[in-house]
Amino acid sequence: MNCIIIDDEETARAIIEQLCTQVDDLVVHASFPNAIQAIKYLNQNEVDLIFLDIHMPDFTGFDFIQTLKHPPKIILTTSDKNFALEAFEYDCIVDYLVKPVTLPRFLKAIQKAQLFNKKSIVSKPADTLTEETTTDRKDLYINIDRRLIKLDMDSIEIIVAKGDYITVKTDTKNYIVHSTMKKIEEKLPQEIFLKVHRSYIINTTKIVDIEDNSVLIKKEVIPVSRSKRPELMKRLNLL
Repeated sequence: MNCIIIDDEETARAIIEQLCTQVDDLVVHASFPNAIQAIKYLNQNEVDLIFLDIHMPDFTGFDFIQTLKHPPKIILTTSDKNFALEAFEYDCIVDYLVKPVTLPRFLKAIQKAQLFNKKSIVSKPADTLTEETTTDRKDLYINIDRRLIKLDMDSIEIIVAKGDYITVKTDTKNYIVHSTMKKIEEKLPQEIFLKVHRSYIINTTKIVDIEDNSVLIKKEVIPVSRSKRPELMKRLNLL
């Protein structure tokens, strides 16, 4: 993977560059003290991965991301733990490293970036994610009180939308997340999950019973819109 480093601290750039030498297929093509210089470089060059500091004079890391029409994968590097929630809103961000960055934690972040790279997501804009980018994933990370919690996809039973929040109901616990139905739908394996109503996504493997325009999952009755019923019936292994 070709990468660049953006950080206003020279020492921080040197540390990331040194860590990059520990990964055989990771090549640092350039290093920049500010986002403006990096933007000029990216106007003429393509990269697979960017190591990006959040706090920089005049132009923050998030400001920088918003200038990119089709951003590559980004690993944030910061001394501030308080931006994990905001980082979660960007599909291009694959990991969030808190300084000082250790080698084991760095290598874990690279593994995540390599996974995305192998699935050919790097060159795709976030709003064109297809089944190829979602169905292979076995877990989903949600942000709860600035903590990223990993959920096994198979444990998710129902997702309910209400205003600017969604409730993810699993077989053991419910989680309320600030997100949209559209965003989470893109992250879920389409062969298992189905949006059966404008406010409900269900795990079709968890269905206990179907009657008229509703399904039963555990003891909860979920409405099924008329337009979604044909698709639901196609998913079932009918006798």
